[in-house]
Amino acid sequence: QVQLGESGGGLVQAGGSMRLSCAASGRTFRGEAMGWFSQAPVKEREFVASISGSGGITDYADSVKGRFTISRDNAKNTVYLEMNSLKLEDTAVYYCAPTWGWDLRKPREYHTWGQGTQVTVSS
Repeated sequence: QVQLGESGGGLVQAGGSMRLSCAASGRTFRGEAMGWFSQAPVKEREFVASISGSGGITDYADSVKGRFTISRDNAKNTVYLEMNSLKLEDTAVYYCAPTWGWDLRKPREYHTWGQGTQVTVSS
C-alpha cells in the first residue's frame, strides 16, 4: 500500500525556521512532481511549493517565495520543505502529495495525500 508520511512540524517562534519531511513508502515517486500544500482552520488547502520529478524545476506561492525551499532526495524517496523567517500566518497543517498532472498549483491534480504535519508559529 502506498503511503506518505509528513513529519517535522511543531511549535516555533515567529522568525524561526523549521524543516518538514515527506517520506513515501510502498513505491517510488521518482518520476512524479511533488507538492506541498497548507491548510489552516476553516480555509481551503493552498499551494505552497512544488518540485519536478528530477528536482530541477521548482515553483512557490508568492507568500513563501524567498523564505521556503523545496527539495527532494529521490534515493530516499523523500521531499523536504525548508521554512525560514516563519510568520504567524504560516500556521497550518502541511501536506505533501505526488502528481502526474500539469497544473501543479491545484490540489485536485494530486493523489495519495499524507496525514499532514501541524506547524504552529507563535509570536
